[in-house]
Formats: sequence, structure tokens, C-alpha cells
Amino acid sequence: QVQLVESGGGLVQTGGSRRLSCIVSGRTFGSNSMGWFRQAPGKQREFVAAITYSGAFTDYSDAVKGRFTISRDNAKNTMYLQMNTLKPEDTAVYYCAIGPINYVSAYVDHYKSWGQGTQVTVSS
Repeated sequence: QVQLVESGGGLVQTGGSRRLSCIVSGRTFGSNSMGWFRQAPGKQREFVAAITYSGAFTDYSDAVKGRFTISRDNAKNTMYLQMNTLKPEDTAVYYCAIGPINYVSAYVDHYKSWGQGTQVTVSS
């Protein structure tokens, strides 16, 4: 049974930084891409960033492009999301998930084995 556990969330001031981690256990990454999504209260879950297995290709939503950086360490079965210049509108629960093989996707339905999420709150 695969498990994904996010960590690193918390309260941060506007303009601050935070690094999220996602540890996968119960299986290896295989050739799967990985992704980060977020969900604010009353809103649908939305795509944040994704990365291929090799890390050679990444994709970001327009809302976070230039501020967030996704990375992964396959030897540690861990994926990261470095978040800089945080804004109040970044406040959400952040989820990691295992994505499709050999390509990245921004569609929730293309992902499986989600984590429980970690709350990020950006104060104004």
C-alpha cells in the first residue's frame, strides 16, 4: 500500500518562504511523475506544479510560476515544493500525488495515491 505524507506547512507572513516535502513509502517512484495541488476553502482542488521522474521537465500553474520550484530526490523517495514570495492567495491545503508515467499533467483525474495534505497559511 503506497502512502504519501506531506510536511512543512504552517503559518508564514506575506513575502515569506516555505518548503514542503512529500515522502512516498510502500513503493518506489517507478517512472511516475509527481505533482502538487492545493485546495482553498470553498474552492476546487487546483494544479500547482508537476515534475517528471527524471526531473528534466517541470510544469507550473500561472499563479505560482516564477515563485515556486518543484524538485525531487528519487533516492529518498521525496518530492519538494519550494515556495517563495508567498501571498495570502496561496493559503490552502497542499497535496502531493503520484502522476502519470513519463509526462506531467495538470489534471486532477490523472493523479492517484494522494497524501492527506498540509496546511499553508499566509498572513497579510
